[in-house]
Amino acid sequence: MALLFALAVAVAGCGGGSSTGNDPGQAPPPPANVECIGQCANAGTLLSVADVQRIIAQAAAEAGARSLPATIAVVDRVGNVLAVFKMNGAADTVTISSGLAITGGLENINVIPAELAAIAKALTGAFLSSEGNAFSSRTASQIVQQHFNPGEINQPAGPLFGVQFSQLPCSDLNNRFGGGAAGPGPHRSPLGLSADPGGLPLYLGGTPVGGIGVAADGIYSLDLNIADRDLDLDEAIALAGSFGYGAPMDRRANRIAVEGKTLRFADVSSDQLLSDPAAAPPFAGLDGQLQPVTAYFDGTLRAGTAFGEPQSGIRPDLFDYPGQDAFVLVDLANTERYRPRAGTDGPNALNAQETLTVMNEALKIANRSRAQIRRPTGSQARVTIAIVDTNGVVLALARTRDAPVFGIDVSLQKARTAAFFSGAYAAGDLNSAANTVYLNPDVSPSGTEIAIGDYVATARVFLGSATALGDGLVAFSDRAGGNLSRPHFPDGLVTAGNGPFGKPIGSWSPFSVGLQLDLAMNRIIQHVVHVVTAGAAADAPQNCTGLNRLANGIQIFPGSVPIYRGGELVGGIGVSGDGVDQDDMVAFLGVHNAAEILGSINNAPPDRRADRLQPQGVRLRYIQCPQSPFLNSQEQNVCEGK
Repeated sequence: MALLFALAVAVAGCGGGSSTGNDPGQAPPPPANVECIGQCANAGTLLSVADVQRIIAQAAAEAGARSLPATIAVVDRVGNVLAVFKMNGAADTVTISSGLAITGGLENINVIPAELAAIAKALTGAFLSSEGNAFSSRTASQIVQQHFNPGEINQPAGPLFGVQFSQLPCSDLNNRFGGGAAGPGPHRSPLGLSADPGGLPLYLGGTPVGGIGVAADGIYSLDLNIADRDLDLDEAIALAGSFGYGAPMDRRANRIAVEGKTLRFADVSSDQLLSDPAAAPPFAGLDGQLQPVTAYFDGTLRAGTAFGEPQSGIRPDLFDYPGQDAFVLVDLANTERYRPRAGTDGPNALNAQETLTVMNEALKIANRSRAQIRRPTGSQARVTIAIVDTNGVVLALARTRDAPVFGIDVSLQKARTAAFFSGAYAAGDLNSAANTVYLNPDVSPSGTEIAIGDYVATARVFLGSATALGDGLVAFSDRAGGNLSRPHFPDGLVTAGNGPFGKPIGSWSPFSVGLQLDLAMNRIIQHVVHVVTAGAAADAPQNCTGLNRLANGIQIFPGSVPIYRGGELVGGIGVSGDGVDQDDMVAFLGVHNAAEILGSINNAPPDRRADRLQPQGVRLRYIQCPQSPFLNSQEQNVCEGK
């Protein structure tokens, strides 16, 4: 305990084609039947205390049948922790391990409370899912690794490469636990999103109402090989817990394809369970107890919130986006958190009307667009959109109906990342960042520290520019920055070395990725220590990097562009929640169409865009838009020439 407290003090101190592109079009009307496509959630759709008790009892019965005591967490759709139950004899901690036999980053840390692992898994199932798609922590494992699919050599990285380092406990956007009752979300996750099987979404009446997460096997890992099917014990226990609350079969990840590859939902099936969930004993007789968790759960069972109602923190827009079917974030008093506003970065800052216009145009594009990751086929894309200035200040944030919750924090990460790396201040900010302290398994300092400024020096050599990241001459999208963050450059080719913001294979894993994690790692560990010491050590501040422009960390998969006034950078827009090409398009065309209306702001000048760079003879990517993206339209190549 003393060692953990001392470490907390130490890390706290570290301190194209034919297209008009401008026609807003009309979103198709919802079908006349009751198939849930975003309209089924209502004020009565939530997990009750009795529901939570039943879910835990079912999971505990399966754990008992397998003689494997488990820690079980249940959250609602916006991340309120409704219960953490620890069976007698359950392991106190888990070890973070990719199985890749490397050191560095979060690899091999073995003092992570099992409660935090269970919460992160539950939140992952809840946050990744919607009425149009049901994803699990196993789905997350498939889409964050160095190849997609994992194990398919010479394939690009997963489409959501890097998403595991979102929803971080130090985020300035995601809410922190505020008392005994469930409150407005989205809430933070103690470990970010989880790729360890054992986290599943929970549904009622076709709409997601939360997630269940299980930690029983002592390892917090991922699935390196999806060519086989695993009998994962955490996943089996979670599956039993979800009985009666399971995702609709037609919405599960195994019914959804990305880049022609079917996603995975669960490897365990109901016929492999050793218990009958319908015959689970009552909650009151379970062998274990509710487990208080500092910053997340006070030990009292609670009901969840109803998604889309003010108490959930996400409700319909009332003021700014008429006809867009938009949703916004609100606080405990139902006051909107991010209404459109002017920038804070000088006389050429975005004004409130420009911010509003960009958001409205992006929402129009999203409402017209054909979804990639939703069922039924032909659904609208559902995304969250964030706009920031060059100081990282949120100028607007809004969502289309039923967008998955994870995209809220991610859209802001993306917007900030594009604005940050496109600015002349990036090198200076990174050079000023505190060193990252790498740790032994017991979180004592290992003696290795990473100087964040070294990434700047490496990038300058890699890009062949002595002033890269310090001259503001290149506009970086998240797709471009992501190219530079992979363990292989070009992406996926195993004979290639790493990009300057990533780590080379042999040092890389999803728990040790390079700059993205190194910027935030000190404060992730600080939060873990805060929990382990029951609050005796200070919690991480609401700034993951110590850099105000990147307060909730960076993101390294596509879906953002910077915003310019002539040749001057004035902000960034980030989009998340659907396929990454859709995210790119909504961001890029949102700015383009607003520029057509306003005549004052614009996308980056073409000769400034990162796709003009060819490091090591390989051209970077800037954006990639779907070939024929719009519903009820034959338009193609809609981003070309803009």
